[in-house]
Amino acid sequence: MRGFRRPSWWAWLLTIAGALLFIRLGFWQLHRADFKEALLRRYAASATAPLQDFAAVAQNPPPDSFPRVRVRGHYLADRLYLLDNPKHDGRGGVEVFAPFRIPGQAPLLLVDMGFLQGNGNGKVPPLPPLPHGLVNLHGMYVPPPPPGFEMGGDALTRQTHWPKDSIFLDPAEVARDLGRPLYPRVLALDAAAGSTYVRVHTLDFSMPPVRHRAYAFQWFTFAAAAVAILLVLHRKR
Repeated sequence: MRGFRRPSWWAWLLTIAGALLFIRLGFWQLHRADFKEALLRRYAASATAPLQDFAAVAQNPPPDSFPRVRVRGHYLADRLYLLDNPKHDGRGGVEVFAPFRIPGQAPLLLVDMGFLQGNGNGKVPPLPPLPHGLVNLHGMYVPPPPPGFEMGGDALTRQTHWPKDSIFLDPAEVARDLGRPLYPRVLALDAAAGSTYVRVHTLDFSMPPVRHRAYAFQWFTFAAAAVAILLVLHRKR
């Protein structure tokens, strides 16, 4: 090439290896974005899918799928949990979870009642009373909220009265607090007309598809930069 010195073999090797690595990482990020977008589409389609019996998927729900189920049992109405970090609106509020006992079954089912809007003063709004008798529920059987790092350890064990609140809701901590095992997923109740709760359930990704695509662009840029650096360093002066 006119205007350029011939690069050494190790310069070629480093450049090619680096560019291939960056390109591979870029395509991996694109594949992750496509995978999560497919999950979101399946999640949206599940909201109107036919109901099936909870027992069929209780302990072994299909991976990457969100069955819509019906189940019968009792609420543990005096054992509510409040997740106080969702961002449904700018006035604050809490996502309310209630343990649900299914007759003849040892594990408890954690039910996502929905989001209870706040009034902007930082106080928890009054919780609607739950029925004490047998009830029939239906909704999507979905993964629990993603766990996070909570400073100070288990916040539930330090609270002596219900409802208990936390900025993260770890199913293992809830099970330990209740002294009963939990099913591996939670029941996100279907929306109901006239309900006090806002039930707009979405998959909570720590990294959404758009961010994966942004990282893919970044890796492809690094690959181009590696080639550009090789050319600049070997340009004739």
